Amino acid sequence: MFKLFDLTLLINGFPMQEAKAELQNILAIPEENYSRFIEQKKAEIVHFHLNNNSFYKELVGSDSFANWSDLPILNKKNLQKPLKERLSLGFTEKSVYLNKTSGSSGHPFVFAKDKYCHALTWASNMYRFGWYGIDFNTSYQARFYGIPMHFIGNQKERFKDYLSHRYRFSIFDLSDEVLEVFLRHFKTKKFDYINGYTSSIVLFAKFLQKKDIFLAAICPTLKVCMVTSEMLFEEDKLLLEKQFGIPIVNEYGASELDLIAFQNLEDEWQANSETLFVEILDENNQAVPNGTSGRIVITSLFNKAHPFIRYDIGDIGILDEKSTLKKPILKQLIGRTNDVAILPSGKKSPGLTFYYVTKSIIEDDGNVKEFIIKQTKIDQFEVEYVSDFELNAEQIEKINQAVALYLEPNLYFTFIRKKTLERSKRGKLKQFSSFL
Repeated sequence: MFKLFDLTLLINGFPMQEAKAELQNILAIPEENYSRFIEQKKAEIVHFHLNNNSFYKELVGSDSFANWSDLPILNKKNLQKPLKERLSLGFTEKSVYLNKTSGSSGHPFVFAKDKYCHALTWASNMYRFGWYGIDFNTSYQARFYGIPMHFIGNQKERFKDYLSHRYRFSIFDLSDEVLEVFLRHFKTKKFDYINGYTSSIVLFAKFLQKKDIFLAAICPTLKVCMVTSEMLFEEDKLLLEKQFGIPIVNEYGASELDLIAFQNLEDEWQANSETLFVEILDENNQAVPNGTSGRIVITSLFNKAHPFIRYDIGDIGILDEKSTLKKPILKQLIGRTNDVAILPSGKKSPGLTFYYVTKSIIEDDGNVKEFIIKQTKIDQFEVEYVSDFELNAEQIEKINQAVALYLEPNLYFTFIRKKTLERSKRGKLKQFSSFL
C-alpha cells in the first residue's frame, strides 16, 4: 500500500527506515541487558557533546566526566541564547529539524534535533499509536490543535494536515456555536481517532454532555482519543470516556524531546526508555526512590545536533515503585495544567492559545527570558516579562495584532517588565492564569 505519510517524512530528509529498524532493535533488548544499553547510550551522547559542542563543554566546565551525577542540570534559562551558539560541530540551522517550545513554562526557546533523532521520534510515535490500531498512513485523525491565522502559515499547516491524513479543528474559539460545527463534522466524516489539547477536547465533551450526545453513536468509526499538552484529571477522563464511548489515552511529551510517557494497554503511563532517559531528582539534584515525587529531568539519548542532557523540563512527577529501566512507569505528573480564558464575546480559549500569541515576542536573540500572562478582567490581561530590554512600540503593536487575530479585537494588554517573576513553591512558572 502507498504510504504517503512515510514518504513525506522521507522527502523531508528523515531516514525513517533506519530509525524504525533501530527502534525495533532497542525494543528487542531483554530487561537483563537494558542497564548496559542505557549506560552505553548515556556515555556516548555526553562524550559526543563534550567533544563537539562548545556550549555544553562550557556548561560542564570540562571535556570529560567521571560520574553521571556530577553532570550539571540543564535548564531552560541556559538555552536562551542564539541557537547557532548551541549547535554541535557539523550541524547548521539548515541541516537540522528546527522548532520553538510553546513557552508553557514561561521559558520559550528555539531548539534543534538532527534528522536521525527526529526520525526516531516519529518511529516512537508510530510504535505507541500502533498499540491502539492507529496507522499514521491510513487512520483519519480529528485534530484539536491551534493553527497559524496568517494565510501562508495557515495553508502550510492545512497542506501538512492533508499529507498526514487529519482534519484540524482550530481551538482558538470554543464557543457553543463553533462546537456545533465540530459536531457536524463528526456526523459526516469517518474519523478513526481524536488527538489534541486536553482542555479543548474536554470542553467538547462537556458540550456533548449538555446536549446528551454520545460521540461514538454518531461517528462509529472512532477507535480512540489521545490527549496531550495539558493535565488530564481523573474526572475529565471519566467524562471523556462516557461522552466519547472510546478509550482515552493520556500522552505526555515535549516538542524538544519526544513522547515522554504514553498510556499503554494495561492502563499504565509507560515512560519512553528507548530514546530518552528519565530521572526524578530532589532539590539537591539527587535521584529519589521510585514512589517519591521530584523534578522530572530527561536526557535525549540520540540528539547530536543539540544537547538535552539532564534537562529539567519544569515538571514534577513520580515514577511507580514497579518501574524498571526497560519499562519505567510514570505514576503521577503534578502541576501541568492550563486555565481557560473566557472572552467578552463568549469565546472560550484554552491557555495554550497564548502560545500562538506570545510567539510574536519569542525571538532567537534571547531578549525575552520569561513571561507569564494573567487575565485580570474579562477584557484585560497583564503580561509580566523578564528581558534585557523593554519591549518597544513595534513589538507591542505586533502582539496586539496577534491578539486581535487569534483571540478577538478590543482586548487590552498591559506589559510589565520585571526583574523576576513570581513562582510556585516548586519553582515553576504558570504561563497563563485567570483571575476571573
